[in-house]
Amino acid sequence: MQWPFADPPEREDLPRYLAPVPERIEDLGLTFAWLVVLTNVLGTAFGFYYYGLDPLAPGFVAESSQFAIEPLVAWPVVPDSPVATLFIALAFAAWLLGRPNEYLSALAFFGCLKLGAWTPFVLLAFKSDFNVHWAMYNFLFWSHLAMVLQGFVLHRISDFPVRAVAVALLWYGFNDVVDYFVPLVGTPHHTFVPAEELVDGAVVHTPGPHRVAAAGAVALTLLATFLALSTRVKKLEGRLE
Repeated sequence: MQWPFADPPEREDLPRYLAPVPERIEDLGLTFAWLVVLTNVLGTAFGFYYYGLDPLAPGFVAESSQFAIEPLVAWPVVPDSPVATLFIALAFAAWLLGRPNEYLSALAFFGCLKLGAWTPFVLLAFKSDFNVHWAMYNFLFWSHLAMVLQGFVLHRISDFPVRAVAVALLWYGFNDVVDYFVPLVGTPHHTFVPAEELVDGAVVHTPGPHRVAAAGAVALTLLATFLALSTRVKKLEGRLE
């Protein structure tokens, strides 16, 4: 167990597109990884609150929230960003405790890259439709970009074996299917986009915005798959030289 400061593992030689974060910043984040874990746990708690879990509300679910709108069976696939921050908190915690887990790292990489980039994408694509305070808008935008930054540090503690990448692809591929194409029940379960309509407590998935959101999600799932497998290949090549 590494407490309270961690000793960053050696950085392997990877192309810039696989390791875009400067080594000094990677080392800083890994040295204070317990703080990173705590930050992500708090982000997860806020995320579930944002989707509607409220201990002060009747039934612990805020009225008109997405959890209130979605059927219970769909709840596991609704809070995508909070689940992603939970994955990365668990991935770093497992490493800090001396029990690194490749499956958690792969799930965290996919989640942080995909949701960390998808949210700023829709915030920009549908900027005029977001009726939120500018402070909340900026918080959502920059905090999600920080998720991408975190995801690109995971190569320091993970080799992204094919089996782990396959599990992450299955989970996030399944999310894409039920979020945009074949819902578990009712209508697609993706995070509500204000450019779509809310009528009588149900989401009306306007074709144009729905397709834009879907295209961004699918493209990012494919990108995460390519980057994770490329990291695996480049690491193996480097060790054979």
